[in-house]
Amino acid sequence: MDKFVRLRAEDNVVIASMALGRGDEVEGLTLYDPIPVGHKIATRALAKGSAVRKFGQIIGYAAEDILAGAHLHTHNIEFRPTEGVYEFGTDLSPVLQVSEAEQDHFMGYKRANGTVGTRNYIAIVTSVNCSATAARRIADAFGPAELAAYPNVDGVVAFVHGTGCGMAGNGEGFEALQRVMWGYARHPNHGGVLMVGLGCEMNQIDWLLEAYGIEQGPLFQTMNIQNVAGLQKTIDTGIEKVKAMLPLVNDISRTKCPASELKVALQCGGSDAWSGVTANPALGEACDLLAAQGGTGVLAETPEIYGAEHLLTRRAVDQATGERLVGMIKWWENYTARNHGSMDNNPSPGNKQGGLSTILEKSLGAAAKGGTSPLMGVYKYAEPVRAKGFTFMDSPGYDPASVTGQIAGGCNIVCFTTGRGSAFGSKPAPTIKLATNTTMYQRMTDDMDINCGDILSDQISVQEKGRQIYEMILRVASGEQTKSEVQGLGDYEFVPWQIGAVM
Repeated sequence: MDKFVRLRAEDNVVIASMALGRGDEVEGLTLYDPIPVGHKIATRALAKGSAVRKFGQIIGYAAEDILAGAHLHTHNIEFRPTEGVYEFGTDLSPVLQVSEAEQDHFMGYKRANGTVGTRNYIAIVTSVNCSATAARRIADAFGPAELAAYPNVDGVVAFVHGTGCGMAGNGEGFEALQRVMWGYARHPNHGGVLMVGLGCEMNQIDWLLEAYGIEQGPLFQTMNIQNVAGLQKTIDTGIEKVKAMLPLVNDISRTKCPASELKVALQCGGSDAWSGVTANPALGEACDLLAAQGGTGVLAETPEIYGAEHLLTRRAVDQATGERLVGMIKWWENYTARNHGSMDNNPSPGNKQGGLSTILEKSLGAAAKGGTSPLMGVYKYAEPVRAKGFTFMDSPGYDPASVTGQIAGGCNIVCFTTGRGSAFGSKPAPTIKLATNTTMYQRMTDDMDINCGDILSDQISVQEKGRQIYEMILRVASGEQTKSEVQGLGDYEFVPWQIGAVM
């Protein structure tokens, strides 16, 4: 492997692909500083205030005069807010739709409402924190021994959270929580649903049923602790309700379904300098392959596309779609300002240790997960994603909250890139973990499904790796377990985004 990686000819930095020492030679330059792996090296002298460029884009500004061969990082790169100059639809790449004969398929669960699942769970969904214990104890009653007679049922899962009361009965926070509840109640990976509330909470189950036109039946039931007459009776009643659902859910079998029915959450966490070089572009290639099949990729984490949003607006299918994304960026600028924060509060300490210096640098790498296809739709947090192709959903950069919104929007698979090594999994949509570097992949092989580090170490092409990811998506959609599923992750990663005051 070479000592460094240059991404664009116009960049004034290169990335160290191995730890380098003071006095080492890089591009004819003598290094002034030791350079950790993944960190940036200035390839020319930079005057104070001049732009630092990586990916062919500005990632920050020199906080002082910087010598060629110096280490570039948080100590000498400063963040400035983006200027907000946007173009719409000026960089549209055509999606080459495959013919019917070239259509790929997977073995999925066809639901009565026309959606298709990749898993077949029974969900216990709570309206409020006060019903969390009841939901967990209902789900805990159904372990491997109790489910052995129901091979088509993937499990009984409790989706509990810490909100649902002490909040306004309208506005952004309430609406977001209602969308999450609706999305999980009607998710295609759920064969049966039991909703459990307390009874007096702000987030009333009956309001949700009325607002979304949900009807109760054998596979969709609700109950409140106060009406049932206490915690233990609610647990006992819930267990009986789930027992009645099990044979009905088990009767559902996998059938052949087109890849166009897949909605894939494009996610990253524990990023490092290689995320935007290996795994994210490879996932972007897989997203393009999925879009060609008529499927859907859903990028999220609005604070983590900040500084790259101008590249996405150029791919917007129309101006209204692009302006919706810009409106979300402005909302986040206002949100962080009124909470006395900065958009550059992200990256995290681990991101910085991995070589990422500013949110602009992190975002340019994160946006690569969306490939090159046109941006077909932009959605609020947990809003149902209806467009086909590449789309975007507003969400925080906090992975569990972001993925919760994507799943609520209908995603039935999650692809999660990580460089530092994130121990994440999700239910009901399984998570495929993509390692950005070979060193971490080898250290955490029990957690990582695919190594994208060989793009650097073995010169595997991004296109070849993207094809590998896409093919694994089809296999996982058909039932192959991911490593996070094997380890049982996903029971504690349901985290609805809390917006607004707790009262």
